[in-house]
This record gives sequence, C-alpha cells and structure tokens, in this order.
Amino acid sequence: MEHPRLFESHDPLIVRLRGLCLPLPEAVEVEAWGRPTFRAGKKIFAIAGSSMDRPETLVFKPDPEEGRALREDDRFFVPPYWGPSGWLAIDLDGPGVDWTEIAELVETSYRQVALKRQLAVLDTVM
Repeated sequence: MEHPRLFESHDPLIVRLRGLCLPLPEAVEVEAWGRPTFRAGKKIFAIAGSSMDRPETLVFKPDPEEGRALREDDRFFVPPYWGPSGWLAIDLDGPGVDWTEIAELVETSYRQVALKRQLAVLDTVM
C-alpha cells in the first residue's frame, strides 16, 4: 500500500527541517510513509509528521534521561508507531515554536542513532 504524500518538497516546514537535519554528518533525506525522514546513514533520527491527523510535527528520539522530563512537558506527545520505542513528537505549526530548541532536539536525536565516526565528525565541527 502506498502512502499519500503529506508534504510538498518546497513546504516551508520541510525546508526549515532540512536546514537543521541535512548539515549533520552523512545525513540524508528519504521519503517514507508519505513524509520526509532524515537519516544518519540508514538509521532514522527525525521524521516530519507523526500521523495523518498531525502532519506538522517533528518525531525524534530523545536522550533517555531527557525523555522523562520531556514527557512531563505538555508540548510533547507520544507519537503513534514510534512512541513504544521511546520516541516523542512536538507540534511545529504553533506561533511559539522555539527553533533553537528544535535544533537541539534534532541533534540529540541524531546522536542517539549515529555511528561513532559520524559523531566524531560532528564533535569536531561543534
């Protein structure tokens, strides 16, 4: 079954997420399930859109320690499919979105799945 495409490639939200995700070492964008996924090599670290009902969200893999605190924050929610594996999501369509925080969440998620060599490159540029 093919999933319907949830975003156009020039969507401002996707353009902004690309700007955060693709500069990370060996990061690539792959469309899956009708939405952009961002990967460190083959491993997903960010997904645009948690579900058909909430397409303008970021799904990410938090640091396990930080994840506990984030679950207490009403801005974060457990996304379908990914939530049971510890992933969280945050809406990106509100007026008060803190894009500096989103960048930190993306980098932390990347660090959860990246290979040691990718992290070594990241740490030399940070």
